[in-house]
Amino acid sequence: MTDAALLSQLKTLRTQAGLTQADLAERVGVTRKTINTVENGVFIPSTVLALKLARALSTTVEGLFQLPD
Repeated sequence: MTDAALLSQLKTLRTQAGLTQADLAERVGVTRKTINTVENGVFIPSTVLALKLARALSTTVEGLFQLPD
């Protein structure tokens, strides 16, 4: 992993909420591909997007993303 890597719980929390990538994307105002790239660690979300994702999944940013040890 690089210094910019994040550990993400996005896919787990999204599926637990019964949402598809497209559903979540619509809720936060991005494309399905953006959700896919965040889930796969290709794209690190902005602070605003991270906050929107956390709100949409009823969690905190820290509940979605963590820095590796």
